[in-house]
Amino acid sequence: MAVDYATLKKGGFMRQKQKNNFSLRLAVVGGNLTAENLQIIAKVAEKYGDGHVHLTSRQSVEIPFIKLDDVEEVKEVLATGGCKPGVCGPRVRTITACQGSAVCPSGNIDSYDIAKKLDERYFARELPHKFKFGVTGCQNNCLKAEENDVGIKGASIVEWEEAACINCGICEKTCRVDAISTVDGKIVLNEEKCNNCGRCVKACPTDAWKATPAFEVSFGGLFGNRVYKGEKYLPLVTSEEQLFRITDAAIQFFDDNANPGERFRMTLERVGLDKFEEKIKEAYNG
Repeated sequence: MAVDYATLKKGGFMRQKQKNNFSLRLAVVGGNLTAENLQIIAKVAEKYGDGHVHLTSRQSVEIPFIKLDDVEEVKEVLATGGCKPGVCGPRVRTITACQGSAVCPSGNIDSYDIAKKLDERYFARELPHKFKFGVTGCQNNCLKAEENDVGIKGASIVEWEEAACINCGICEKTCRVDAISTVDGKIVLNEEKCNNCGRCVKACPTDAWKATPAFEVSFGGLFGNRVYKGEKYLPLVTSEEQLFRITDAAIQFFDDNANPGERFRMTLERVGLDKFEEKIKEAYNG
């Protein structure tokens, strides 16, 4: 009986160089696994693999040396610990994320929460080629958002309240892009220089700086045989509703226009960056 390798790959079982052995990629969102997940992964690796796992570059876990005859049983055992296979091939891949504002002091957005919502919305969607989302919480960019087909970066739209300010100068010293200065005893924000990192808000001892969370979105990043930094076509996005309108538009543009086996960046270049920019701005404006 012929082995349907394409279906196995679609379900996360990738062929190894060793005959009838597969490396199973698990579905992991934003790099988060529970203790229960880890226990069942260890059990499967010991019983059905060779006792080790591989942590992928996109925050997933792979269990190598799964035998062809054990594939269905492995899926059943994994399910008892809340785990399931991931996906490979031409579809939306694992959504990656840093820990964001739920854990990290620098975070401007809850990266993991956004990653979960993206996962629920798009994970495993069939497309002409693979498609990657990455979510990072702030300008530190731990997740390297611009390497993804769609990258989302947490930002802060900042505002100074004079009445609460004690002119301590901490915000001016904290700003890494020299966007804050003191003129005649008052704080002046150069909005053209400001990169919306939110450091002034976090450093202020009197809460004289206020922040509105926002999303900075980039498109067409690629990090493989060809390398491109994702580009920004939009102002800051200020609501999740607006964000998901934009991500819907981006992925639909790819689905409608890409040739089989063509990455998003190449589709944008072939069809026209101006046409994509027009579509994405329509989504931004609602």
